[in-house]
Amino acid sequence: MATTLIGVNDALAVKLWAKRLAYDIVYKTDISPLIGESDNDIIQIKSETSKGAGDQVTYQLMKKLTQDGITENQVAQGNGESLSLYSDAILINELLFNVGIPNKGRSIDAQRTLLDLRTAARRGLKTIWGERLSVTFFNHVCGYTPQTDLRYAGNNAIIAPSSTRRIITRVAGPTTSTADEAITSADTFDLRYVDYARELAESASSPVHPINVTGMEGGNDIAGLKYVMFLHPYQVTDLRTNTSTAQWFDIQKAAMQGGKISGNPLYTDAIGEYNNVILRKSPHVTQGVNSSTGAAITTVRRAVLVGGQAAAIAFGQDMSDTDFNWNEELFDHKRKMEVSVMTIWGMKKIQYASTDANTVVVSSYAAKHTN
Repeated sequence: MATTLIGVNDALAVKLWAKRLAYDIVYKTDISPLIGESDNDIIQIKSETSKGAGDQVTYQLMKKLTQDGITENQVAQGNGESLSLYSDAILINELLFNVGIPNKGRSIDAQRTLLDLRTAARRGLKTIWGERLSVTFFNHVCGYTPQTDLRYAGNNAIIAPSSTRRIITRVAGPTTSTADEAITSADTFDLRYVDYARELAESASSPVHPINVTGMEGGNDIAGLKYVMFLHPYQVTDLRTNTSTAQWFDIQKAAMQGGKISGNPLYTDAIGEYNNVILRKSPHVTQGVNSSTGAAITTVRRAVLVGGQAAAIAFGQDMSDTDFNWNEELFDHKRKMEVSVMTIWGMKKIQYASTDANTVVVSSYAAKHTN
């Protein structure tokens, strides 16, 4: 009986593995619920370079209108308000990860293990790509300027947080100072700073765009305009262990008792919701930065509140967030193999005229609680 076999280097096999890898990277990583094509998505895909030539996408942004309007006996003609239009740009470039493995059936090294090394390679490449996407996103939205290696910055220079989009935690209350180095061990994160961050997001001259969330949980409608705030695990511990009045243990909401809402992917693995801010955690929330020296501060973390269009992502021609290039190369008389995954991409924080568009950074003292 004839059997159809698809070998390691067959074009169909490579295409299938590329598809599997892209699925794992996009749909099984922490930031997957954030990526989409609309202005309601936290990381908005800019598709221009995936459809044609070029290594840069320039996109238009517009601030809200501020006019009072025209009423009786007032002249409309010639008194129209000028549109406040701004542009921003994102660069794309190559990024490739590869691993070397012995070729099954051609190498004694492959014979010595029961592990499918090709599958293991895909798992390892998926993990490192997913992590790099997350690290890059937080480097940008947290404004982590000590990172100057563009491989960890989505091929775009990282920009410090705008002074008008910053909050520094202090025992006596918040300050808009940009000095992370002024934070002391008493200045830990608490629920007040969720309120302060939302207040700043809503009251700024160009407010942070909330996300229109849809979904149901147990018959309860969770739809509405929300923000998302990311905290480092150290900050989450400070939040959970704060026993003061009106802090974690005094909040009587089901969503704050372990993040049980699941009707929308933004709630997946969320630690809860407070004041219409979905709280999520990530180990990639960055450290603080010394405003004088530019060095990292290991005892400070930069929590960040985000809305729609907080960051942009773009891919090369015929590539996308679901289309990574998988390649397998045999060498040394086919005894060894190198497996790689590559894409042409870029990511950056979105700004209006050098001001962060849809992020608010909240720096707090945050240190490891266990040895």
